[in-house]
Parts: sequence; structure tokens; C-alpha cells
Amino acid sequence: MSAFAALSAANYKASVRDKTTVFFTFAFPLLFLVVFGLIFQGQEVAGSGRGYIDYIAPGVLSWGVGNAALFGIAFTLMQWRNDDLLRLIRMTPTPLTTVLGARYTGALVIGLVQAVLFVGVALLPMFGLRLADSWPLALPVLLLGVTAFLSMGVVVGSRANTPEAVAAIANSIMVPMAFLSGSFLPIDLMPGWLQNLSRALPLRYMNDGISAALTGSGDLATIGLSSAALAGFTLVFGVLAVKTFRWSNNS
Repeated sequence: MSAFAALSAANYKASVRDKTTVFFTFAFPLLFLVVFGLIFQGQEVAGSGRGYIDYIAPGVLSWGVGNAALFGIAFTLMQWRNDDLLRLIRMTPTPLTTVLGARYTGALVIGLVQAVLFVGVALLPMFGLRLADSWPLALPVLLLGVTAFLSMGVVVGSRANTPEAVAAIANSIMVPMAFLSGSFLPIDLMPGWLQNLSRALPLRYMNDGISAALTGSGDLATIGLSSAALAGFTLVFGVLAVKTFRWSNNS
């Protein structure tokens, strides 16, 4: 078995073995979709002609996928470093790209499963999401979003030395970003200065791109801009990840 296959299998077994992780990866974000969907069932955002579900479904999906990508790699790197697994891996011919690539593949699979699950629930008659013909274009935005948040997670996991530190840092990033980027309420309802601030956040562009593709709220230019912004965030955090990565707590 190759190093990539072995690491991918280890990541998979660790993910499915921990029932708490499975719950917070899939059921917890889906709970937000169900709750908000029921609260605003059949309602439209004033002046837009669009239902709340058109905002909530792409937003919660983006937040759930980004959350899983960031937390997943951050906890894995912290735990493997504390257990000296990274130091042992470093003593083998396995390069860092294989270590991160195995986790990246797992994050993509999780993101795709989340997307299918979230969209499937949102399409139920009780919620009423209607897909636009451009919905396949959500896939490249999803891929770029996973990549961007995974890069952020590498930075968090490389600096935090305890589970508590990972949770504190990651939540400090993802919770404010969820509210400021329009995941839980339409960003059009926010003050202008908050809307401008949200343009500095990767989740804003993931929301915009996936929403434009799934619901037709934007055109190809919106999807292209969102994809380019996510690629830019990936580059920035990728450079930071390379500079901050540690094989052990003593390095």
C-alpha cells in the first residue's frame, strides 16, 4: 500500500470511528438549515423576490463545508504532532505533500457528501429550494472553498498545541465569519460598512459563488470572481501554511 493510500485510510477510519466528529460534520450544520428553513418557510426577502431558503441553503452549506475542512485538518495536525506521528512520518520517504494531499482528498469527499445532503434536504417541498440550470458550476467553487479553508486549517493546526486551542482559534475564525458573510442571514440586510468588511472574508465569496450557481442569484461573472477570490485566499494561506508548519512541538 502506498503512503498516500495508507494515510487516506487512516484519515477515513479516524473520521468514521469518532461519532461526535461525524455528528458535528454532517448533522450539526444540517440542523441549522432545518431550523432556519422552518422558521422562514415560504417567506421571501423583502424587495428581492427570492425566498429565504435561497439564501440559507447555499450559506449554511458553505459554512458547513468550510468548517469541516478547517477543523478537520487542524485537529489532525495538532494530534499527530502531539503523538509524534508527524515526526515519525518525516523519517520516512513520505513528503509533506502526501500527508496534506491525503487529508485534502478526504476533505473533498466530505464536502461533496455534505453538499449532496444539504441540497437534497433543501429541495424537499417543505423548504422549496429550486435549482438553477447553472447548479453544476457550484462544484468548482466548492472545491476552491475546501482548498482555501483547508489552507487556513493547516495554519491553525501548526500553531495550536492542544484540542482546546484548536477549538478556540477555529471557532474565533468561523463563528464571526458565518454571521458576517451571509451564511445565516441575507447580507443585504447588514449595514453598508459590514457588507464592505465581509469582502475581506473567504466565506463571503464561497457563499456568493455557490448561491449564484445553485439559485441563479448571480451570473458567470459572480461565479468567476468568487472562484478567483478563493484561489487568492488559498495562495495567501498556503504560503503561511508552509512557513508555519511544524513536524514536532520542538521544531
